[in-house]
Amino acid sequence: MDRKIKKKKWTAKRIFTIVGVTAIVAMILYVFVFADNSSKLNVELDKINVASVTEGAFQEFIPVEGQVLPKVTIRLDAIVAGNVEERFLEGGVEVQEGDTILKLENNDLQMRYIQEQTQTNRLRNEIENTNLSLQQRLFQSKSQIINLDYDIDAAKDLYERNKQLWADKVISEQEYLNSKRAYDRLIDRRINEKEQVRFDSITAVTTVEQNKQRLETSQVSLEIVQGNLDNLWVTAPITGLLSTVSVEVGQRINQGQTIAQIDDLNGFKIVAPVDQHYLPRVYEGLRGTFDFAGENYSLTIRKKFPEINNGTFNVEMVFDDAVPEQIRRGQTISIRLQLSEERQAVMIPRGSFFQTTGGNWIFVVNESGTEATKRNIRVGQQNTRQYEVLEGLQPGERVITSSYDGYEDKDKLVIKQ
Repeated sequence: MDRKIKKKKWTAKRIFTIVGVTAIVAMILYVFVFADNSSKLNVELDKINVASVTEGAFQEFIPVEGQVLPKVTIRLDAIVAGNVEERFLEGGVEVQEGDTILKLENNDLQMRYIQEQTQTNRLRNEIENTNLSLQQRLFQSKSQIINLDYDIDAAKDLYERNKQLWADKVISEQEYLNSKRAYDRLIDRRINEKEQVRFDSITAVTTVEQNKQRLETSQVSLEIVQGNLDNLWVTAPITGLLSTVSVEVGQRINQGQTIAQIDDLNGFKIVAPVDQHYLPRVYEGLRGTFDFAGENYSLTIRKKFPEINNGTFNVEMVFDDAVPEQIRRGQTISIRLQLSEERQAVMIPRGSFFQTTGGNWIFVVNESGTEATKRNIRVGQQNTRQYEVLEGLQPGERVITSSYDGYEDKDKLVIKQ
């Protein structure tokens, strides 16, 4: 009887098949799950710039170029017209207050002064004569009243005697009435004289006051013309540098025309153009700093001129403390205009990488310095030296800050020493 042979479950072929399939699955799993599939690029260390992420005081500022100008500049404009008769000083020299710069000539103004002077003198004599006549008239009126008082006193005695004599039938009634009328007439005449004196006194006071005002007006007019004559001599109103004298001898100068300019050397200001992009963030009181001859100096915006010209607006800055001794008018200095106060922040140095990434990502170098991995970050404010990092980096880490040309589609850089 034939015996049934039992078939083996684990044959060599089956075992090899299972092992092979398992190896293939493991390889596929490693490739898709555990293997590094990132896009890589080999770079040389000496071709890139590596910088450290730091934490410290950060301040946003922008660089501006300012021009040194005198703090006070006086323009000398012609107060009166005239021809330049003589020029005493040239531009570029220091002057003291009151120094004569030039003299103008104006014959019409000189003739007017003579006429005003003659009219004032004539008016003064006329007023003096009028006032004298008024005084004499008042004296005469008072003298007449004195005489009338004597006449009234005599007429009163005669009238009272005749009144008694008429009562005693010694004189006629006609003689009595004549003495009475004479007495009454003198009384009325005195009343009229007194009224005339009062009226003359009021008239005299009014006339004297009017004459006084007329004379004062004439004298003011004379003084104005005299002042205009004095203005023919153009003098320095302050001590400073006479920077320009823009006229020549014989030249006709119109009223209001600029003759010269004087710079006050006791102080300077800085005028700087600022890009119009920063107009809302720049204000009076904002500070700036600059380095000069090895020292640091601070400035404050005193005026802001919001008018836009060629894409910029101007600010006027003054020194907070000391002014550099060597500084000169017309010099150009580089100013760091501070747009924010100092604050603690995480920072990275500025670099060409920003042109490619816009501050959205950066390559971070590992501790061994062999690889740099792409990482998303968020950048805040910036200045000419640093970027403020808001997210994505920690102090002490190192990043690549050089150009990322050719790195745009890479996830990792392998750094070759």
